[in-house]
Amino acid sequence: MAGPDRQRLFADFERVELCSAELICGSGERMRHVYFPTDGIISLVTTLHDGSRLEVGSIGHEGMLGSSIILGVNTSAQHAIVQRSGTAWRLGAAVFQRHLRKNIVLCRLLNCYMYVLMGQLAQTTACSHYHQVRARLARRLLMNRDQVRGNQFHVTQEFLAHMLGVRRVGVTNAANSLREEGLIDYRRGAITILDGPALEEASCACYRGANDMYERALGSLSSPRPRRTHQASTRRTAHKLSD
Repeated sequence: MAGPDRQRLFADFERVELCSAELICGSGERMRHVYFPTDGIISLVTTLHDGSRLEVGSIGHEGMLGSSIILGVNTSAQHAIVQRSGTAWRLGAAVFQRHLRKNIVLCRLLNCYMYVLMGQLAQTTACSHYHQVRARLARRLLMNRDQVRGNQFHVTQEFLAHMLGVRRVGVTNAANSLREEGLIDYRRGAITILDGPALEEASCACYRGANDMYERALGSLSSPRPRRTHQASTRRTAHKLSD
């Protein structure tokens, strides 16, 4: 998106800080803003009546929080919690809807993102049910790498347990397995991916499946990347607005 439409959109944006563990919006609450992270990560977390929590999706520089507003629904279906601190572009929900009505290019782009997000949510649900913890952890670490565009990031065992829907001991065992094989280094929540291609091999096919889904829907808006790389991947969507 370029030209006057882009300028009008950015004139209404404000840049905000995302603080780790911050609850941006609770499940069932009205969404007053949409967010386009630039270097932070927002987790979408579902909480059951017994208090069990599971991450069903995450949003980094490749996406946006508040996509339901595109459908005319301004209520959040999940808890939106900041996993990794950083910054984001924020826009009021009403102002965002006004831009959608006037900006056909923006609307088409975000409709494609909605398709990808719904597909990835469904894939995450199936992955959580059928795949082993070690493979799911490898997948999630690769997603973090892509979202922060780097091989180093910080995430606690407690948060990883919520991401994967398992007990902390399960996360510990899976992380130790990946570390013993030299795929990652993991110390006090600080994770470094040492061997990206090998970590992709350890991951379930859902990691590549999610990326392929993204590229099919939004590939023309993304920079090409090799099938494997030690660098952060180029999974991008609505962040094109801030490029």
